[in-house]
Amino acid sequence: MLTDQPALDAIEQVRRAGREHDGTDPVDEAVALRLKHHGLAGIGAWVTADGFALRRDTALDLAVAPAARGRGLGGALAERALAEPGPLTAWSHGDHPAAAALARRWGLARTRELWVMRRPAVVPLPVAEPPAGVRIRDYGTGDAEALLAVNAAAFAHHPEQGSLDATGLAERMAEPWFDPAGLLLAVSEEGELLGFHWTKQHDASLGEVYVVGVSPAAQGRGLGRVLTVAGLQHLAARGVTEVLLYVESDNSPALRLYGGLGFQHAPADTHVQYQRTDLGEVSP
Repeated sequence: MLTDQPALDAIEQVRRAGREHDGTDPVDEAVALRLKHHGLAGIGAWVTADGFALRRDTALDLAVAPAARGRGLGGALAERALAEPGPLTAWSHGDHPAAAALARRWGLARTRELWVMRRPAVVPLPVAEPPAGVRIRDYGTGDAEALLAVNAAAFAHHPEQGSLDATGLAERMAEPWFDPAGLLLAVSEEGELLGFHWTKQHDASLGEVYVVGVSPAAQGRGLGRVLTVAGLQHLAARGVTEVLLYVESDNSPALRLYGGLGFQHAPADTHVQYQRTDLGEVSP
């Protein structure tokens, strides 16, 4: 097994091969940022030149390079990473059949689906004016504390987004794609932050509805729709041809909102979370 910098280099190579072959990164943004800023510190890592398994507390990330698949490496890595008993979650970014097979083998149940929805930027947008007493403005350097507070309240029951802290915010804002003009805030006449739409531009043609959050105290006023439309207008002005977003498959209100704005989901655009809830060891 590889360690230290050779392990990080191998992980990056496997991720790159996966992105090129599968169209998705085998790890999510939070894991990518952790590897970038903190390396393998605090992570259980089993890494070879052709694949890796990373265990962070109760979360597991496992990937095998496309050229090395079908040779049992995924099972061997899973056996090592799953040897320690206890609750565990693992994402399959793209709903791969091999991931489903490994999940069945090791007793992990399919528990969540995250949909990718896409929208052509040329589709006309509806008019969505802010309610009386609310204005939309860009993010400023003094808004970080209020942004984190609204994010925590809006995503209190979301295990990934709701845990965003000042360090995580700073890391994301240090990324090349960050644009303060693409982080739109809905504020009251008194200056209170009511909600936000953080957009992301991946490249010249692809944009993303990165995060839309509305304070629970301000919900029911149509701010989610207003902010979403404002962000889509911003991305369209930047010249993107397509916009994507991620949404929980059982979030009916969000699905209605996004569907009404022209977003569509294809079955292949599905990320699946598997979960092991028992406290005992699982035998293959």
